[in-house]
Order: sequence, then structure tokens, then C-alpha cells
Amino acid sequence: MDAEDQPIDTEAERDEDAYALSPKVVAAILDAVEEGDRERLIALMEPLHAADIADLLEQIHSDERRALIQLYDREFDGEILSELEESVREEVIGFLSPQVLAEAVRELDSDDVVDLVEFLDEPQQEAILDVLEDVDRAAVELALSYPEGSAGRLMQSEVVMAPEHWNVGQAIDHMRSSDRLPDAFYHVILVDPRLHPIGNVSLGRLMASGRDVPLKSITEEMFRVIPVTQDEEDVAYAFNQYHLISAPVVNEDGRLVGQITIDDAMIVLDEEHEEDILRLAGVGEGSLSDRVVETVKGRFPWLAVNLVTAIMASMVIAQFDGVIAQYVALAVLMPIVASMGGNAGTQSLTVAVRAIATRDLTGSNVWRVIRREVLVGLANGLAFALLMAVVGYFWFGSTSLAIVLAAAMIINLVIAGLAGTVIPVVLDRFNVDPALASGAFVTTVTDVVGFFAFLGFAAVYLL
Repeated sequence: MDAEDQPIDTEAERDEDAYALSPKVVAAILDAVEEGDRERLIALMEPLHAADIADLLEQIHSDERRALIQLYDREFDGEILSELEESVREEVIGFLSPQVLAEAVRELDSDDVVDLVEFLDEPQQEAILDVLEDVDRAAVELALSYPEGSAGRLMQSEVVMAPEHWNVGQAIDHMRSSDRLPDAFYHVILVDPRLHPIGNVSLGRLMASGRDVPLKSITEEMFRVIPVTQDEEDVAYAFNQYHLISAPVVNEDGRLVGQITIDDAMIVLDEEHEEDILRLAGVGEGSLSDRVVETVKGRFPWLAVNLVTAIMASMVIAQFDGVIAQYVALAVLMPIVASMGGNAGTQSLTVAVRAIATRDLTGSNVWRVIRREVLVGLANGLAFALLMAVVGYFWFGSTSLAIVLAAAMIINLVIAGLAGTVIPVVLDRFNVDPALASGAFVTTVTDVVGFFAFLGFAAVYLL
């Protein structure tokens, strides 16, 4: 069959779970573990990527994890540890024999080892550090001496550097003779005699140039140096903003101490996005592998905060109990007003928090964004006010009730757009994470304003 005659692989024809572990594979692996068939287990695990094995370990029960790891034994790859969630990783390390752990850790670059040990208890840290060579241990301990969440914790100490006066041939000969090259790298970093980075030479340009070409003549135009104490969020932003592949990391004297590559920067960016989503939902930083007690501890405080805000909204309703008693239809329609305001506020809040995280929402455009969200709230409020006025009239046969419902809808959606933008901006100005605290404030505002507007108008026009 010619290429032209072959069927086109469309999105609709692809398995939506193409990159997920097959339930049959998982079942077969667990069967092999239960039967104690090590050869079959190895044969089933061999085709799997380290990330897939990590997913498998995260999905199964703790007892099954222990049995699998003990049977898999010396085949355990260090890359699997790098891919595991922190809560599961600590447990898995406890299941590994010292010999298997030592072999697994020796395969990792320094940044992966730092990521592995930085949140472990001291005994587990020492167990891992003790199996490293002296040079590698010194690099890891240096990284651990930097603040948590800094570039120093994120970087790898393995770099490929060359003096600024070298040519292409000298750099290639140096790399061929070196026995400590990183497993993956993208640039040769040019340094001056004081080990200050002065430029990057990409591997593509290096291999495309003649041996006599000076390295300084083929450096990249985009060159940024990362201070070792810079926050990892700022590092990830720089990589995403300036399309960096890798960047040198320097100490307070400007000397090269390591490098950060795009894979590590994107992990930070992904973690920040995930953290914002979880915090907006008030579920902390838990995972599917957390135990019930841990999950309850993470969620209880935010449910308690929501309870307080719900009581505040109920107190507003209590001020109009006489109105509700005389006009029962109000009790039927109140949830509609509050729900619409809450949803509209969440929409504006999500946009604002995301814009703050990506630094698109700044002091120079904040008022324009606020004005836009208020106008969006007004437009949506007018549209849904008209719709609900018609619904209210035909449902309860009251023109006055329809007008009250429409007016409350407009006011609450306008306030929702305003609160959903202003509250996260104000919290950010006071160095409070807007993703963490905005939701409760916005919900409170929309509920209180919605109930007060609806019941207040009802008290004036219906009685």
C-alpha cells in the first residue's frame, strides 16, 4: 500500500488513554507479584518507561508496592525515584534494600539526587548521601545548603564549560575525553579566567562549525545568567518567557556553580499551575496516594473557612426572615442569584489568579482588566436578568418579582466581576498567595451581596 493510500490517523481514531497504563498490564504485573514470578515481572516491566512504573507504584496499594519492589529488587532504576510523588517516594525508599538504593542513586544527576533527598528525614538523607562518591556528595550537600525553592536547589552541578579563547575543535576534543559529562545537556558554557559565564554555544551550532572556528563567534544572542538564590518560580518564568533551553547558575561572586535545564524549569512551572488549581479548590497539595487522615487534615481548615462564610451569608438572610415568610417564592429563587454570582466570581478569579501567576496582570494594566471584568459582569447580568425576569414572571405570575430578580442578578454579576479581580490583586499586593485565599473572600462577597440585593429589593417593592 502506498503512503497516499494509508488511512489518516485522526484524533478521533486515537485511543484517548494512549499514554495511560493498560489495566491488563497492571493486572498482569500484580498477578506476577502475587505468584512471586520474578522473571515474568521483569519481562512485563522491561518495556515500561520509568514514568510509567512510577505511575503504577502510585496507583497500587502500599502492600502491593512493597511486594512488587522486593520482587523487582536489583532491577529498580533510579529514574523511577525521580518520577515518584514525594509522599510515595519516601515510602518506596524505605522498601529498597541498601544495595539496590545505592545503585539506583548513583545513576542520577546531582539535581535529581537533591530533589530526592531534600524533603526526607535525616536518617534517609544520610543513607542516600553515604552511597555517593565524594565529588557527587559534595555537590549535593552544596545544593542543599541553598534556600528551599531556590535556583541552587534546582540546578545540576554537572556542566560542560570551555575557556573563552577555545575553538570548536578544542571543545569537541575536551568533551570526547571527559568522563563526567551530564547525561543530557544543550550548551557549552563559555567562561572567563575567573569562571564567570560569558556566553552559551548550542550543540547544534558547535557541530555545524569547523574545528578552527572560535567559540566566541558562535555564541547565542539570548544569554541569561541565573543567581543561585533566585526563587525557582522566577527561574521557571524566565525559561518560559525567554524560551531558554538551559542557563548557567552563578554564586554571589558571579562564578559558575551549575546549570538549570528546561526539563527542571518546566517541572516547577507545572507544579505551580497544579498548586494554584488545588489551592483555588481548597484541597491543599494532597495527592491520590495520601491516606484518609492526611487528606482530612488538608481539607478540614478550608471547609471550616467556608462554614464561616456560609454563616455570614445566613446572617444576611436572617435579617429578612419576615420578608421571606410573607413571600415564599423568594426562598425558591435565592439560590439562583447566589449561584450565578458565585460562578461569575470564580470565572473572574481564575483569570486574575492565572494572570498574576504569569505576570500578565501588572500595575500598568490592572485598572483596564478590572474595568473589562466589570463590563463583562454587566453584560452577562443584563442578559441573564432578562432571561430570569421572563422565567420569574411565568413561574410565579408576578411582574414585581421578575423586576426584583432581574435587578439582583445585574448587581451580583457586576460585583462578582469586580470582586473576582480586585480581591486577588489586593492579596497579591500584601504578599498573600491569591490562589490560597481569594476563593473564600469572593464567595463571601457574592453570597452576601446577592442575598442582600435580592431580599432588600424584595422588602422595598413586594411588601
